[in-house]
Amino acid sequence: MKAKILIVDDHFVVREGLKLILETSDTYEVIGEAENGFEALRLVELQKPDVILMDLNMPDMSGLETIKELNKQNSNVPVIILTTYNEDELMIQGLSLGVKGYLLKDTGRENLFRTIESALRGETLLQSEITDRIFDYKKRTMVEQTILSQKELTVLQGVAQGDTSKKIALDMQIAERTVKAHLTNIYGKLRVSSRSQAVAVAIEQGILFN
Repeated sequence: MKAKILIVDDHFVVREGLKLILETSDTYEVIGEAENGFEALRLVELQKPDVILMDLNMPDMSGLETIKELNKQNSNVPVIILTTYNEDELMIQGLSLGVKGYLLKDTGRENLFRTIESALRGETLLQSEITDRIFDYKKRTMVEQTILSQKELTVLQGVAQGDTSKKIALDMQIAERTVKAHLTNIYGKLRVSSRSQAVAVAIEQGILFN
């Protein structure tokens, strides 16, 4: 059975571009399009999508307002935000509301499919350019306070990007077993038992990307 995708963006060109990419796969089906949050909420109720691709800046009801309303309705449909290059603060607000990923509007097919698959599994996945932007924003606006060490934060950033322990080890120039040791420490400090739980709890508590 194909995964049902709802596209929410006030720009027709963006919606059509995403639709064309999704239609190249036998895995996904675009079951609706909306220009604003009000239309999105109506289609969520009618069409029961598996994943929502949603713009942040829309007329009448913004993406963040729509996500807040979905949360009030106890919706468990994962939301992936479509973003541009000047929405860092809004992106951080979205993470605190539980979105499952961010995609630049000009993202490629591989990144789009990878992020959707992650959301369908209930995991949070962020592209490296997105995490870099969020960390840069944090450095400009606040001093980070956290229970995790800097190395543990670096490992957790890699996890949020979907990197394997081997890749994180190569990037940090440390042994893979050291990465696994850091993960064990992270799990203990955050009281979780998996990578996806660690990312979700770190975002919720303001340790990561907040």
